[in-house]
Amino acid sequence: MKISIVVTQEEHYKYAQEICDTIESSALLRGTGIAKRTPEYIQKKMENSDALIALVDGKFAGFCYIESWQHGKFVAHSGLIVHPDYRNLGLAKKIKSKVFDYSLEKFPDAKIFGITTGLAVMKINSDLGYKPVPFSELTSDPSFWAGCKTCTNYEILKSKENKMCLCTGMLYDPKEKQKDPPKHLFNVKVLNRLKLIKQALFLKK
Repeated sequence: MKISIVVTQEEHYKYAQEICDTIESSALLRGTGIAKRTPEYIQKKMENSDALIALVDGKFAGFCYIESWQHGKFVAHSGLIVHPDYRNLGLAKKIKSKVFDYSLEKFPDAKIFGITTGLAVMKINSDLGYKPVPFSELTSDPSFWAGCKTCTNYEILKSKENKMCLCTGMLYDPKEKQKDPPKHLFNVKVLNRLKLIKQALFLKK
């Protein structure tokens, strides 16, 4: 199986709807909140060369795109998804690594951040040199947080004034990077425990 991961071009616009459907169905399957995307928005990212797509023999296998905030001061990777037919092959990590390197090339001075409830994504981020941080260290751009409005957990975020939610914030600061990015200790059991505590606190009736 030959997998190619490339910066999107016009020939990839046709996958926009499938990408959106895969992102949404994956979130429903996991029972997690996620900001919804439209095919039009995904295509716009493709047009701006702000997205990477993974293909296997012309079939959609994975995707991720870049968003910049506060005039390029912050960069986030969003919509990371792997098609069900190509999971458990380490593809998510390959896509994330590619989009990470691409972000450093395109926005060399930007801090790269993300918010996620997925332990697998946290592990990938940790291996790349991200560290867990409070939301106060992430972008203050209201446009970013507005993107969470379609998430099922948005009311929690809103009630906490964008300072806390079920997601964990993670940040990579290029000013702190070394030749080999330091790997922060990642303990799945500890982070899963913290996730359960958050759920117990925020989702209690």
